[in-house]
Amino acid sequence: MTDLSLHRHKERGSTERAALDAILDDVLAGTLSTVVDGRPWVVPMLFARHGDRILLHGSTGAGALRHVAAGAPAALAVIAVDALVVGPTTFDSSANYRSAVVHGHLTPLADEDRTVALDALSERILPGRTSEVRPMTRQEQAKTLAMALPITEGGFMVKTRTGTASPPTEPTEAWHGLVELRTVALDPVPAPTSTAAEVPRSVRDFAGARVLA
Repeated sequence: MTDLSLHRHKERGSTERAALDAILDDVLAGTLSTVVDGRPWVVPMLFARHGDRILLHGSTGAGALRHVAAGAPAALAVIAVDALVVGPTTFDSSANYRSAVVHGHLTPLADEDRTVALDALSERILPGRTSEVRPMTRQEQAKTLAMALPITEGGFMVKTRTGTASPPTEPTEAWHGLVELRTVALDPVPAPTSTAAEVPRSVRDFAGARVLA
């Protein structure tokens, strides 16, 4: 079992499942890590939490993905940076964030479970889109590797930081405080080949939300 305990700022860590679900449901992408042929391998991926598992997908031609699908230990890390913490000195400066690391072994999905998982992943990223387009063809599904990373007790750690910088320990006239950060959805832009008369509801709703994690 991987040691996920924190050795510094233990108060920032949590193993509460609700805390994990909150950040997984708020962030769209993370980095999947493993070791391939003795070397570290990391790739950014979109993901979706579906109950007690995390769904990921990629091309069946990706050798490293086949490696983790075959049972190699893996870890998924996600982070949202919420603010820059501007301290009275650079040493006291930091960032407010929410992060999580989930360890485990990925399970490849096949047949009906793969179809359900891929639809769930699409709905997590753009709710309502699967009802606006045709289903994936068998050929497209055959080219797609769908995997699930189980969420297990003791297999994850959530870490967060909130608040401002620590109070100055010496007299200073330097400004210090917070600069909050947000990711904002802009107006949809149609592709040059799109002939649709209007923006579909799924895209309008997503862009209408504006502020993302």
